[in-house]
Amino acid sequence: MKYDFTSIMDRHGKDAIAIDGLGSMPGFTPDAPKEGFDAIPMWVADMNFPTVPTIPEAIIERAKHPAFGYFSPTQEYFDAIIQWQEKRNGVTGLAKECIGYENGVLGGVVSALNVICSRGDNVLLHSPTYIGFTGALDNNGYHIVHSPLRKDEQNIWRMDFEDMEKKIAEHHIHAAIFCSPHNPAGRVWEKWEIEKAMELFRKYDVYVISDEIWSDLILEEHRHVPTQSVSEDAKNRTVALYAPSKTFNLAGLVGSYHIIYNSWLRDRIEKESSLPHYNDMNVLSMHALIGAYKPEGYEWVDELCQVLTENVNYACTYIKEHFDGVEVAKPEGTYMLFADCTKWCEKNGKTIDEVLKSCWDVGVAVQDGRQFHGPCHIRMNLALPLSRVQEAFGRMDRYVFHA
Repeated sequence: MKYDFTSIMDRHGKDAIAIDGLGSMPGFTPDAPKEGFDAIPMWVADMNFPTVPTIPEAIIERAKHPAFGYFSPTQEYFDAIIQWQEKRNGVTGLAKECIGYENGVLGGVVSALNVICSRGDNVLLHSPTYIGFTGALDNNGYHIVHSPLRKDEQNIWRMDFEDMEKKIAEHHIHAAIFCSPHNPAGRVWEKWEIEKAMELFRKYDVYVISDEIWSDLILEEHRHVPTQSVSEDAKNRTVALYAPSKTFNLAGLVGSYHIIYNSWLRDRIEKESSLPHYNDMNVLSMHALIGAYKPEGYEWVDELCQVLTENVNYACTYIKEHFDGVEVAKPEGTYMLFADCTKWCEKNGKTIDEVLKSCWDVGVAVQDGRQFHGPCHIRMNLALPLSRVQEAFGRMDRYVFHA
């Protein structure tokens, strides 16, 4: 490969909660490992690969100029997004005025809800559910109504359209958050699934906030379909949220963007986002996005998706062959694995707390899946060099599931 996905980065002292935060936030972060074990960060959703070189190059080049005053996003910034969306997602006709800055996807979600809803309104989400959605909606006074995803006979997570319609009608729902690809299940929705969901939302006049931050991280043999692309109605009732942060490991720089075609909706959301006077772009994050969306960035993401596919294949095969009673639906996108330990715990007389503690003690810093509405689950980040993934599974084999 052209880019480095095998070197093990030392992130200690480099502002990484994935490593330095272990044991510091009880109930949120994994415990620090026992003496004799180094930490393998497999919880928080950032990657343990060096990003594409054009990003630090762009930041360094801009930083050579010793003034960092007020600025406006450049045409180059908007052109980079338009070209990325066209080449990666097949989006045509995207205009500059439809793109708006967001400090983060969750902030964009809240701004959109504040326009679409009234505080206290019911909002439809699928479960398992990203912890960030839960926190953002709870903190802002919205009530979450969950529609559980179901595994079909092929062990693929599917939307339960009958349950969705029942919940929408019973709870008078007019806003839904749609995660595409889905976090933490890793589903990459097929076009017919999105079409069916959007037709249901049209029927009940439900506005859709589509979190597509994972849309670049698609595993082999799958393809991302933008929610707004499936129909003219979907285009106009959907707020789509994107960012280079998940794709290129830029969360610490801050910077996301929305795509909103409906001018009525767009004007009001942009006004809502402006009210706290906080939603302003950082000049270095602008140059980071431009650096990310250069030709090298396209190549880097293609190689990254190959690496993630290999890691996912390894993890799922290992679980199937070695961890009897641990069940997982193979992800189609993202780099997160959501493993169900229910049967293993029942068979071995263990609790999920004991499983988590056994992992953390030997440095396998996985995340408690209960935070994502998985009652006996662990959530695992596989965006590490394969050698580290192999080491983590070896430790779980020896010290956790066959201790």
